[in-house]
Amino acid sequence: MSKGRSINLDENELPREWYNILPELPKPLPPPIDPSTRKPVDPRKLERIFAKELIRQELSPDLWIPIPNELRETYLIWRPTPLIEATHLERALKTPARIFFKWEGVSPPGSHKPNTAVAQAYFNMKEGVERLSTETGAGQWGSALSFGCMLFGLKCRVFMVRVSYNQKPYRRVLMETWGAEVFPSPSDKTNYGRSVLSKDPNHPGSLGIAISEALEDALSYENARYSLGSVLNHVLIHQTVQGLEAKKQLEIVDEYPDVVVGCVGGGSSFSGLFWPFYHDKVTGKAPKSVEFVATEPTACPTLTKGIYTFDYGDTAKMTPLLPMYTLGSDFVPPPIHAGGLRYHGDAPTLCLLVKERQVKAVAYDQVAVFDAAVTFARTEGYIPAPEPSHTIRYVIDEALRCKRTGEKKTILFNLCGHGYFDMNAYSEYFEGKLQPWHYPEDAVRASIEALRRDVPWLSEVENAYLR
Repeated sequence: MSKGRSINLDENELPREWYNILPELPKPLPPPIDPSTRKPVDPRKLERIFAKELIRQELSPDLWIPIPNELRETYLIWRPTPLIEATHLERALKTPARIFFKWEGVSPPGSHKPNTAVAQAYFNMKEGVERLSTETGAGQWGSALSFGCMLFGLKCRVFMVRVSYNQKPYRRVLMETWGAEVFPSPSDKTNYGRSVLSKDPNHPGSLGIAISEALEDALSYENARYSLGSVLNHVLIHQTVQGLEAKKQLEIVDEYPDVVVGCVGGGSSFSGLFWPFYHDKVTGKAPKSVEFVATEPTACPTLTKGIYTFDYGDTAKMTPLLPMYTLGSDFVPPPIHAGGLRYHGDAPTLCLLVKERQVKAVAYDQVAVFDAAVTFARTEGYIPAPEPSHTIRYVIDEALRCKRTGEKKTILFNLCGHGYFDMNAYSEYFEGKLQPWHYPEDAVRASIEALRRDVPWLSEVENAYLR
């Protein structure tokens, strides 16, 4: 296959199993903590929230989890997705590096999110669930779950962070086209939403608040369940179709990455890409050393400035406490356009790997990010979403470093979504209106101090499970 062409797989090469990283982590993953008992959460308590099969996958000790044939046939609507070498970008940068991107924007919702959305809808449908409730930041996850629920005959209710609801109205229209109900969060549809609005009628919202609303909504109806688009193990497991495909595609051109890089809001797109290469690394199957790099916004610097502890996954403190880097569950982010990266925490598996120095994290401001996005669009043609544009910033910087040193690296990244619903963000960039938000470290400290006041026994579980 000639250099620069899209590298495609036959539908028969679609993975038949997902990869589960849990058995191969450098140390056991600390458990979620039930705040009512201060002990690891009883999985049976989660059955009112999640489908039983998803709970089983969440805790599974199995390295490989079969993909049901009916679900695999649904994946064939858009998978396998192409792997593309960014030769035009390589030439523009005059770099000796080879740059490959996994192009997930070809899915009907335009991102990687349906890899888990259709799986979650499928397993809930099999257990007789009638409706799923969820939150969404930029709208990519809400779009994907609306799509998945439509495919498997479920109703869908989405609480969309208010600032994104206003910034990206056509994401809402897309969800409604697939039959979902969409509400700006905080909303007047839940007790928690109404309590937030009573204090600030113009509250911009956050993913933590939207999660609280979606959970409350799901718990209000017997045949409803909650669906999460990132952070938890079962979500990241479903996303490994990306990395498993990418490995096969790189084999076709006799390449293997020196670095695998992806953006992180909760961790699903990046984990889905790098986990299979991590498997090669820890089992000695990788033909060379490989580095894993997570990118995030300076406006929401969870991995680069957050504290590694236990924290709630939502603002109303309805979830178990999860072991993760966090900015504090009360965190309200600045209104950056990368709505999918505005979450106060990250996936526990990813956080553990960062803590163990198996993954490096870097942060960029949104002006530098859009500089990179425009460079990519003007060389490769694809308009990237703001979220993966953080990764493109790193890729360009690394390729230029290779130019200076003469190092011939192979860089793999995940272009996890297109930016065609983000033209307002590009317009603000060209008009010079974007602000390079940096979240202050003293705000992080204040939020963590508030967490310790709210959870006075926090040090007790830290000593028991994080040391």
